[in-house]
Amino acid sequence: MPAYYVGLISGTSVDGIDAVLADLSATRPELLAAQTIPWEPPLHEHLLSTLNRPQQVSLTALGELDAALGDAFATAALTVIAAAGLHPADVTAIGSHGQTLFHAPSAQPPFTLQAGDPSRIAARTGVTTVADFRRRDMAEGGQGAPMVPALHQALFSHVEIPRAILNIGGIANLTILPPNGGKASGFDTGPGNGLMDAWTTRHRQQAFDRNGDWARSGAPDAQLLAHLLQQPYLQLPPPKSTGRELFNLPWLLARLDEGFSALPAATVQATLAEFTAVSIADALQRAGTMEELYVCGGGVHNGHLMERLQAQLPQCRIATTAALGLAPDWVEATAFAWLAMRTLAGEPGNLPSVTGARRAAVLGAIYPA
Repeated sequence: MPAYYVGLISGTSVDGIDAVLADLSATRPELLAAQTIPWEPPLHEHLLSTLNRPQQVSLTALGELDAALGDAFATAALTVIAAAGLHPADVTAIGSHGQTLFHAPSAQPPFTLQAGDPSRIAARTGVTTVADFRRRDMAEGGQGAPMVPALHQALFSHVEIPRAILNIGGIANLTILPPNGGKASGFDTGPGNGLMDAWTTRHRQQAFDRNGDWARSGAPDAQLLAHLLQQPYLQLPPPKSTGRELFNLPWLLARLDEGFSALPAATVQATLAEFTAVSIADALQRAGTMEELYVCGGGVHNGHLMERLQAQLPQCRIATTAALGLAPDWVEATAFAWLAMRTLAGEPGNLPSVTGARRAAVLGAIYPA
């Protein structure tokens, strides 16, 4: 019989809530509905203000944001349930990643903070909700990220061919899948769309560079690219994870102030696209020889970025995860539906070989309907 789960996530690009309703009764998820629900403008403004000025956020503002995000995630869940032609009573559980406000795996003690009150999701939808997935892995000594490689391993491994799965959101992350059920590894490589989006917003008042056309109109500056590639995070060995706490507009402006402030804006955008492609390719090459790379996340819609990635990896076959049976826009949201199912079954959801946790653990907390 069907096992209906909802998966919800707003990622580092902060462009809306990705919501899926999936039947998880078989080995491969069957998506019945999938939507990106955009933020209401006042809430989006509040969220961006919090993310851009974390040191200035009051407890009152934080509490209000957490509650408002919870309501928004609940609305997204009800929307995708209705789009599938189902009722909340048909759904076993909602897996909500929430919205990461701050991720600090190197702090003492390490911590990560996701907002979107799951109690409000459960109360408004009437569906058991599983949330707060990352902190248990971190409590076990892990990075708390990336979380999605567990699903990548379950769905996308091949018995003979070494594969890598690349998610390009605001930050990019890789999952390395050896053949014959070998131990998966994975980590955040560095910037994905985030720096390009921030630069586009600053100079063109648009949320993103559609198809990478603006970047394509310029040419990368080799000296700026080399300067950006000196960021120490890029050379760290895994396990490692990062976020917009590091790779953000102030970080970029500080790099530009070190001798590159006169560059045309289009040149900077072209360099940022190359920075993303080169940092991903370097990370993949250090991980070993891969015959196939499958890409998911919003970056698949940036044609220029995908071309630059192929140019950096000429010996690697690059396609999207659609070739493996799961549309690239919905892999992460599906992962949190799948992780909710594992939590309810008492099964581990993290991969210690990815996060560096001491052991595999059941993730998250359960908020009953």
